[in-house]
Amino acid sequence: MAVNPKLLEILVCPKCKGDLIPTSNQDGLICRSCQVKYPIKDDIPIMLIDEAIPLTEESLA
Repeated sequence: MAVNPKLLEILVCPKCKGDLIPTSNQDGLICRSCQVKYPIKDDIPIMLIDEAIPLTEESLA
């Protein structure tokens, strides 16, 4: 199960307030501006800056 689409419409990156896009396997939300992924655990996005996972160039493609 994925994050509720209505929730995705209102969520923004807590660091830059930019748009977030879901990963292809629905395990996180990506902020392209900050180049980080916020993980999704038990269908709940973990929107803490300290929990963000830095992205590599390959994962941005």
